[in-house]
Amino acid sequence: MTTAPAPATAPATGTGTATGTVAQARSPLSRTAPAAAPDRSAVRPLPASDPVRIRIPAIGVDAFLTRLELDAAGALRPPPATAPLLAGWYADGTTPGAPGTALVAGHVDTPFGPAVFHRLHALAPGAEITVERQDGRTARFTVDAVELVPKDRFPDEKVYGGSGRPELRLITCGGTWSDTTGYQSNTVVYAGLTGAG
Repeated sequence: MTTAPAPATAPATGTGTATGTVAQARSPLSRTAPAAAPDRSAVRPLPASDPVRIRIPAIGVDAFLTRLELDAAGALRPPPATAPLLAGWYADGTTPGAPGTALVAGHVDTPFGPAVFHRLHALAPGAEITVERQDGRTARFTVDAVELVPKDRFPDEKVYGGSGRPELRLITCGGTWSDTTGYQSNTVVYAGLTGAG
């Protein structure tokens, strides 16, 4: 299943119900890129265009994207559980490749079994993510970090904020499971635009 909190401002992404401010949440799963990360200042942002497909070769993801909206409580509605291999993007936020932080969410599992982001936790810094867009262009992102963050201490600003450059966040559920409240954490992938085709 997937649940994410909605951002306190603008782009809200939902794979859960987490709120609150947290300073640099860290966990045993946290993996960040080496200190000498590539200079991305020369990478030109793309104009806005809806994304249609996401590929993450390192974990075998090749999925179509659907538009996601907020529910009445302000949390992002996840893709339908009946389509476990479908991912979604926050349609009222930044489109992948444009300046700002784009949000993509997907289920880790559903009653039908493993889902599109089942192996998201296994991504490592340096992995490539590509997003095909309606304008025929492809935005290429490189993973900077992967974190497992508790839903009750979700770092809104860190996840939803941005540098003004094109960034991407992937979010799904993770951590331990409770029969009463579901997954206790979210897996968050942080990536930056490193090229476009």
